[in-house]
Amino acid sequence: MKTRSASSMIPIAMALAFSLALSAALLSLGVPASGQTPTVVPAQPKINLTLEQRYVIKELIKDLNISPASQKIETTVGTTVPATITLSPMPQLVAEKIPQVKSHLFFLENGKIVIVDPKENKIVDAID
Repeated sequence: MKTRSASSMIPIAMALAFSLALSAALLSLGVPASGQTPTVVPAQPKINLTLEQRYVIKELIKDLNISPASQKIETTVGTTVPATITLSPMPQLVAEKIPQVKSHLFFLENGKIVIVDPKENKIVDAID
């Protein structure tokens, strides 16, 4: 049986360590291993509102007499709002009670309050 010296085993150990590190890096980036299909994660709201905060928003906005959107559009989180939809600024009272929405805009669609991120013009939440 042939034995290997410690110095000849170092390159093998380094190659193995590099391979493991590369695999871990690719997995952390979400690159699928060969033969696997990537998992699609559904869009999540960018703002995390509690049920109580959602209720407060709905109660404060329903009393403002805001007209609903002039056209029917998709209100799924992540959807880009068309330029034809008129967006309203978040009311001051809502902004004071729920600071994480103070810079957001909104519109009404079919009884829903649809909250929009003004930077990306995308829907971040819809409150029934």
